[in-house]
Amino acid sequence: MSRRLITSAVAGVVVVGGAGAFALAYAGEQPPALSHSTAHYTAPAGDRDGSLTFTTEVKASSGVKSVKVLAWPASSSLAKRGLTVKEMAHAEPASCAPSGHDTVRCTYKVAVTQAEADGSPRGRWHVAVLATGKDGDATLKTKAADFTA
Repeated sequence: MSRRLITSAVAGVVVVGGAGAFALAYAGEQPPALSHSTAHYTAPAGDRDGSLTFTTEVKASSGVKSVKVLAWPASSSLAKRGLTVKEMAHAEPASCAPSGHDTVRCTYKVAVTQAEADGSPRGRWHVAVLATGKDGDATLKTKAADFTA
């Protein structure tokens, strides 16, 4: 084999190996990703409270530090001005359990009394989610799921 062919082959391996290492490093720096988000609302009836249940899967290569959830009416001022990460940091936490190598399944459930339902706007609502990885990267999805109240 000629020296030039061997040198070219070695250079090719170095380039391909370097690209693979870059791809792995880039994949490790991805912010948390949400999937399979659903919301289910049951209105109060008679002497029975209703409920709101939200579930989502969160994948983060660094692990998931926290998941915060906030339900908000589509007709509110938030629709125009939007939610911020700072505001969502004060939202209520979801409970999460491992669901795979770097994935957790999170659930947020809250009871809804008749008085709360009567005092809340009717119509379409959105569920906002702030997922924070153990490395500090965060993903805010202001309309992760919808429901009608």
